[in-house]
Amino acid sequence: MKREGHNKRFTSSWGFVLSAVGSAVGMANVWGFPAKMGSYGGSAFLIAYLVFILLFGFVGLAAEYAMGRRAKTGTLGTYRMAWSARHPALGKAGGALGWLPLAGSMCIAIGYAVIVSYVLKAFAGSVSGELMRVDTAGWFASFSGGDYSVVPFHVIVVAGTLLTLLLGAKSIEKSNKVMMPLFFLIFLVLAVRVAFLPGAAEGYRYMFTPRWEELLDPMVWIWAMGQAFFSLSITGSGMIVYGAYLDRKEDVVALAKQTALFDTIAALVAALVIIPACFAYGLDVGAGPSLLFVTLPRILQDIPLGRLFAVILYTAMIFAGVSSLQNMFEAVGESLQHRFPRLSRKAVLGLLCLVCLGVGLHMEPIAKWGPWMDIVSIYIIPIGATLGAVSWFWIIPQKDLLDEVGRGSKKKPGRFWYSLGRYVYVPCAIILCAVALLLKVAF
Repeated sequence: MKREGHNKRFTSSWGFVLSAVGSAVGMANVWGFPAKMGSYGGSAFLIAYLVFILLFGFVGLAAEYAMGRRAKTGTLGTYRMAWSARHPALGKAGGALGWLPLAGSMCIAIGYAVIVSYVLKAFAGSVSGELMRVDTAGWFASFSGGDYSVVPFHVIVVAGTLLTLLLGAKSIEKSNKVMMPLFFLIFLVLAVRVAFLPGAAEGYRYMFTPRWEELLDPMVWIWAMGQAFFSLSITGSGMIVYGAYLDRKEDVVALAKQTALFDTIAALVAALVIIPACFAYGLDVGAGPSLLFVTLPRILQDIPLGRLFAVILYTAMIFAGVSSLQNMFEAVGESLQHRFPRLSRKAVLGLLCLVCLGVGLHMEPIAKWGPWMDIVSIYIIPIGATLGAVSWFWIIPQKDLLDEVGRGSKKKPGRFWYSLGRYVYVPCAIILCAVALLLKVAF
């Protein structure tokens, strides 16, 4: 595969971490984490979530980075490499399996672009002041019901995101060095403003008062595990391609820990905005997409400088959405270039733009978007995450995995790290997949 030399590497560890955090931070942090925390035991959910974040960040995310770096390519080539390392005859089978998690990345991108388009429309409404005057429920229903007024925003989101990828890793790194610090700053500003709302203290008490009995509920742990998997973007695809752009001198375990840390901070900061605000106004914290487009705008209409804070909120959400889309498109684009080396990067990105818009424009009504995302989160993502976990810890030889994970590390991971992956992380992925498939749970 031909790829220009300056596109192949992130220029710094910090740039890589910000790009990886940008991929991980998104709707799962902003409405997924607060909603699940609000619905499944508050502080009990937080405790379970932190347990899984520590495990998955230390083991699963590090393994995906390492395998991408070892293969020096994205999803398809990495699965082929992992399976052929077990036996050369298995390489084709591994490459074929890699199409499923890769399809997951593309399907998420198609659905995700719709929501980011909603966000861009809300941003335009906050800038013009329209959002401060309308009945938010009716306003959201008007375009999410299928009037296709979101089409121009949809085109801007998809084409704009793909344009940022033209320079490969270099472009991803540059844009995330700006977007991610601003995302954190903006949500910190919003968290401070929410702290002064009457009744916000009840939200903090709910979040941080221990209710140990809730930890006895298995579903609290299941939901926390699913949230941790998807918040870190450990789907057997997306993070592999970022690993492929890592220098061999980098410590993948350390980078995975940093990614998990900043992703968790993003989730907590979002929760410090959403949960106290909902308690202050007696609103449903588990409202899902309508939280961003009905609940929060209604709150912002009632507070001083609400229009300014609306602009700030939706700016942050655009940053989070675009940075996540960059990863999904990059994962698919790089793998297609690897599989079909005659295609130029511009041609691949143009093809992705056409596919994403061709399918996505028909899913702008929320009634079509919801079932699409349910199928993706119930079937494709859990199976892809499980395929990745099994491939790294049961298929590729132990020595090959440990050699790559330990490359660039001062303290090389050993049997304990590998045992955590094989006997704890992999079973977690299988359990999550089984729950999703058998109970039809959309995480």
